[in-house]
Amino acid sequence: MLYLELLKEQLNLQRAEFKKFADLQSSDLDDYLAVLREISTFSSREILKKVDQSENVGAIPSVELDLHDSFSIEFGTSWTNHEDARSWANEILEDRTIFAADGSQLYAEKETSLPVGAIQIGWFENPHDKSQSYEKNADFEIISPQRLLENQEEPLRPENLVGQIRFEKEIEKAIEFLDKKKGWQERGERMPVAFYDGTLLLQTSLPKSEVDEKFTSKLLELVNYSHLTKVPIIGYVARSFAKDLVNLADAFRNRQTAKKQTLYDATILSAQTSKDKRVLKNWGDRTCYCYSKRKGLSAFIDEQTGKSIVGFSYLQTTFDSNPARIDIPTWIFDEGLLEEIIDVVRAECVIGLGYPYALETADVTAVISNQDRQIFLRALQEFANREKLNFSISHKSSSKGRRR
Repeated sequence: MLYLELLKEQLNLQRAEFKKFADLQSSDLDDYLAVLREISTFSSREILKKVDQSENVGAIPSVELDLHDSFSIEFGTSWTNHEDARSWANEILEDRTIFAADGSQLYAEKETSLPVGAIQIGWFENPHDKSQSYEKNADFEIISPQRLLENQEEPLRPENLVGQIRFEKEIEKAIEFLDKKKGWQERGERMPVAFYDGTLLLQTSLPKSEVDEKFTSKLLELVNYSHLTKVPIIGYVARSFAKDLVNLADAFRNRQTAKKQTLYDATILSAQTSKDKRVLKNWGDRTCYCYSKRKGLSAFIDEQTGKSIVGFSYLQTTFDSNPARIDIPTWIFDEGLLEEIIDVVRAECVIGLGYPYALETADVTAVISNQDRQIFLRALQEFANREKLNFSISHKSSSKGRRR
């Protein structure tokens, strides 16, 4: 249990630390917002020329910055009640297939005599067509001790291997949907959209490990297959701690990226200071599309154009919290589909009350709860007993599971 008096005592002891951090963050906010305003007075071509030799540019604004002279692009639509908002969202989503996949995992090591894992991939496919039903389903897979411990080419914690397998299975499920919906233009369908829960970019440092290579390769496969099939996939990050715009500001001022940065992009975009209003003022506002140019993303750079194959836009999906980051493959922007994509995300967030409904449903379908964990362990013990395996479950862990 948590002891409230001890908590209050610790907060009082660290009052000065919290105050110092808040004051430093306020000063940094004024600085970075001023740089963003200055950047907005330059063209995207001028910005690229100015920062292109920097070690960690973070992001390069697209020509949308030239069109709007601002990082912020207003949605320009509002409603008097949620019923009107849902009516708008239904028009955007009607006859449009939306897909999302998510995964959950468990790893038992302390509770079991041998390590064992499991993953569950849940997905939700909604055609938004009254004549067709939606699909909500899940796949479950056990990761055996042999698979966790044998034939590893490099040292890898079994728990991390479970996470790697889950990651790969989530992407494979999304690729299945892309393959299923390819040719939607020829069939005269509305553009389908697949949501991926997380970033479409993976930053790695040198030397890369085999695990890094596998993660990067899988994300590249997803993004490239989206381009090949012309079926959009977007990465949705509800709470992003990326610093791409922060690093762009540092590169623009030709200063070293501060290791003690107290800010990240989302805090800058949603902050309101005595000098500046919020960059993203209203629900549905977004930033201009930017190409990702973060250090460690060389695998995502197109060799012919020199541009990243993935970019991003921040979208205000609630009235009172930081914006979400939407990772969007560059081909979507190049083919003029960005605004339609953003409207789909807005519509999903209207239905989901601030979070994409499809992702929320996939998450609920995939989740493995603590109660599920106890069911898994009991079934595992029964299986081991029946098959006379040298495998056991800790009585202490079983007892703790019942008490909590």
